Amino acid sequence: MKPLFHKVPVKLESSFSIRHDTKPNFGNIWHYHPELELHYIIRGEGVRFIGDNISNFSPGEIVFLGENLPHTWRCKEEYFQNNPEMEVEAMVLHFLPDCLGKFLWTLPEAYMIPKLYEKAKSGLIIQGPAKEKIIQLMYSALDATNMDRIIILLSILKTLAESDDHKTIVNGQSAFYQSNESDTLRLNKVCNYTLANYKKDITLEEIAAISNLSVTSFCRYFKLMTKKTYYDFLIEIRISHACRSLIEDKLPTEVICFDCGFNNVSNFYRHFKKVTGITPLEYKRKYLNKVKHHAA
Repeated sequence: MKPLFHKVPVKLESSFSIRHDTKPNFGNIWHYHPELELHYIIRGEGVRFIGDNISNFSPGEIVFLGENLPHTWRCKEEYFQNNPEMEVEAMVLHFLPDCLGKFLWTLPEAYMIPKLYEKAKSGLIIQGPAKEKIIQLMYSALDATNMDRIIILLSILKTLAESDDHKTIVNGQSAFYQSNESDTLRLNKVCNYTLANYKKDITLEEIAAISNLSVTSFCRYFKLMTKKTYYDFLIEIRISHACRSLIEDKLPTEVICFDCGFNNVSNFYRHFKKVTGITPLEYKRKYLNKVKHHAA
């Protein structure tokens, strides 16, 4: 879908911005900006959209996004019910590629930084020891002043560049286009409606009416903007929620199947393996084994 350009606010006396947010939710605007972004989720759960990827997010996740990579974090519905006990919390760092000078990254000692920026264009989930070190540095950056801010930013980039403990989010380099406001509002409306109603059957007539287009026009438009059909998008949303339910390990797989909007178990299994590459049981075992490994 077409993302909306977002102007990241940066103080005139600062080379980069870092903020610590606590609020009801992360909003739902699909957007992009020329700044790179380091996003640390402290509290909050839901589905994140980064490039052409749809996945769950949960507390403790750190994502590093390259310049102009479209993204949004869409919280679970509970976070939109004005419940003061349901708040999200995150630290977000934004900086332009040349924020410390156009020639710094051309120095021989800094050769790894341009490589890091290139990898970040596909989005990176930061893991392992690097993740813990970056969390500490981000907290330090909140209160740092003057030269200390620059030293901390360089330390963060050094940690990211020297670590191989990360996972790429976007598969391949998808083309994304700038958009006007009406395009963005339309597709955000489609996305929000889908997230709120994915458990029920959504017909093309229904979703086309939401977007104020005919069925034919909507299908053509959605495929052009997202490089996938609307039903592919809907299935990815359902599978994403199924993945969250599987790792919570509270319901049988058959119950999760119908709770996520699938009308029969075999259909669910087929789509799950197509999207994730493994069966629901393999997915659950893989996650639970990972939890046991970290607890050991």
